[in-house]
This record gives sequence, C-alpha cells and structure tokens, in this order.
Amino acid sequence: MTLKAIEADHYRIPLPVTLSDATHGDISHFELVTVRLAAADGTEGVGYTYTVGAGGEAVRSLIDRELNPVLLDQDNADIETLWQRMWWALHWVGRGGLVSLAISAVDIALWDLMARRQSVPLWRLLGGAEPRVPAYVGGVDLHFPEEQLLLQARDNLAAGYRALKMKVGRPQLEEDVARVAAMRDLLGPEVALMVDANMGWSVEEAIRASHALAEYDVTWLEEPTLPDDFAGHARVVEEGALPVAAGENLRTLHEFQHLVEAGGVSFPEPGVSNCGGITVWLQVAELARAHDLPVTSHGVHDLHVHLLAAVANSSYLEVHGFGLERFIAHPLEIRDGLATAPDRPGHGVAFDWAALEEFRV
Repeated sequence: MTLKAIEADHYRIPLPVTLSDATHGDISHFELVTVRLAAADGTEGVGYTYTVGAGGEAVRSLIDRELNPVLLDQDNADIETLWQRMWWALHWVGRGGLVSLAISAVDIALWDLMARRQSVPLWRLLGGAEPRVPAYVGGVDLHFPEEQLLLQARDNLAAGYRALKMKVGRPQLEEDVARVAAMRDLLGPEVALMVDANMGWSVEEAIRASHALAEYDVTWLEEPTLPDDFAGHARVVEEGALPVAAGENLRTLHEFQHLVEAGGVSFPEPGVSNCGGITVWLQVAELARAHDLPVTSHGVHDLHVHLLAAVANSSYLEVHGFGLERFIAHPLEIRDGLATAPDRPGHGVAFDWAALEEFRV
C-alpha cells in the first residue's frame, strides 16, 4: 500500500478563443499541472490542478521537490494523514496559495488511486447515490459584443444546458444591465441565469449592481468583491437583492469558515483543484450543510461532478471554459441540463498523454 513513484508534469494549453473577465484581463491559455502516483501493488492514481496562465511551474516544482519526499514510501490509503503531512511540511510558506494547488493535485490523485483499487467510481466511494447533477455552463465573455454573447448562449442551449452564467463588470453598470436584460430575453423564464463579477467591484458597487440586476431573475451574483473581504461579502448579501456565490479564490477550509460564519455567502463555491483537494472540498461541503447552504463548484467539472453527486446539499455543477475535452478519452456529457458522473473506476479522467506532449513546458 506504499507509494513508490510520484510524477508531476506541467503543460501550457492555448484556448480556442481569447477570453476575458473583470480582473484577469485577456486569457489566451491556461496551465495544467498533473500528478501521477504509483503504489507498490501497481495501482495508479491521477490528479491535476490548473492556473489561469501563470505559476504552474512553481506548483510543479513544489510537488517534485517538497511533497515528493514527504509522500514516498508512505501508506497511500491513509489520505488524511498524508494530507496533514503535506500541509505541515509547507505550512510556514503556505497556508494557501500555490501550496494549496500542489496539495490539491496530489490529494485528488490519492483519492483516484483509492477508488481504482476498490474498482468503484469516485462518487460511489464517497457515498453518493444519484450520479446526475444539474449543470450550468460558465462563459468567460465580458468583452464579447452582445451579438457574440447571445450566439454563445444559443449554442449552449442547443448543447443541452438549461442554466448559463455570464460575466459582468463592464466599465458602466448600465452596460451590464443591458446585456443581462438581453440574455434574459433570449433565455426566457425557464432557464437559470447566473452572473459573475470576478471581484471587479467595490462593496458599494456590488450592492448597487445587485439591485439593478435583480429584476432579471438572476440565480446568483458571483464573486461580487475581493475574496478576503468577508465583512464586505456579508454586506452584499444583507444589503443587496441577490444571493451571492463565492469561494473560488479561497484556498483553505479556514477561509471558508470565516466567510460562512460572517454570513457572506449563499452558495459556497470551493474549487477542488485549489482549495486543498477532495479532502478539503468535502469538509467545505459539510460546513455549508451545517449552515443550511447549498454547495456549488468552480472549474474542473470532470472531477466536481463526482463530488456534487456525493453530497446531500449539492446545487449546480459549473462546466468551465478551461475544458480538457481535447485531451481526455471521455468528455463530460450534458443531457437536458444534467451532467452524469461516470461509472468508470476512480474519477474516470483518462488523459491522452501523447496529445498533451505538444504543450509540455
């Protein structure tokens, strides 16, 4: 049951179309950092994380140089103990940030290894009973002209989605309102619509925008302001007119505790690839459940579909623009607004390593 090999790789993957939001500017590529584990009995596990274009080599280096010696020859079945070993090995320089991304990739690989060893899909290993979860598609489309924005929405509806998210945070609030109004007109009353400000507003601006957008039946306002401003998020929830989704930029369970206890979130949104992995994602979901909050997800939808299928308080799965469809054997399918967690052992993400090789850093 001991770990005998740990291999980390770093890839820089161009996007088909340059994307943009309120804070990250133009995004022409994303970085993928993968981890492959091999146990003494021959069982393997795969994990991964990503960046929006920078820092991937640092994450890979942390895994190779710092986490590798912490993990080799350890019992891979004791995931909680291994997680704590990783956490404390890098606690002084970590407690979040790049360290959480590195730990996440390894933790995901450990859970994949465990599920593969038991020949069960990850969602069943975690106690799930219903593999289908509602899904929405998240566009990174702040600077799309309105015609292109609506064309994207039509394509997504044709692909089977019954919930969509669009970016807000343009220079003038009136522009956002007009675009959301046009989107609602296109979608009609039956399709859920979320909006995402990507931290682009002050608290006062977010409250004002929340009221301005409320008449368009918006499911949630995502990341209305800076992620560390827990009191500010609470004000947006209390003084605004929309539920708030937040958490994709939080990196530890403790940060989620602060946000939830402040009353600053309606839909906690942990990202399994950056919050500390499956181990922490499940803890955040349980924290949310204890506060009667539904949990959602951010990015890496091929992994999150398992986690949302495993918890009782799940809401929507985000199907993210940084997809791996070109590089995996079984891309996620959407039918009638639902995504289905696969029955393959582990998380079921089988990379085409040869296709990825072109993009290795």
